[in-house]
Amino acid sequence: MLMSAFGGFMWLLFTAMLVLAVVALVMAATAREDAYRAADKQTKNFWLIILGIAVLVNLLVPMLFLQIAGLIATIVFFVDVRPALQQVTGGRGRRGGSSSDGPYGPYNGGR
Repeated sequence: MLMSAFGGFMWLLFTAMLVLAVVALVMAATAREDAYRAADKQTKNFWLIILGIAVLVNLLVPMLFLQIAGLIATIVFFVDVRPALQQVTGGRGRRGGSSSDGPYGPYNGGR
């Protein structure tokens, strides 16, 4: 009973690490190349390779040490690189606003 619960927990943990790595890889692939340079981060190709290796390790290599290394790379991308890319590219996704929109709505020049 206890061993099956532990096995289920480990399967859930490994699945979560794989999903996070895949999401980070997709986000890294969809960001613009020049945004990485503007944010003063490593290149897009660097992050695609690192996160791609993390995905492959989670899929193919059942070694916890390598999976944890991939998880650390994924966390660094989410915590450090992605916010910097969002700041450089203008925020949180495509909301359809213009370049003169401020945090509380459009700027109309004091009119």
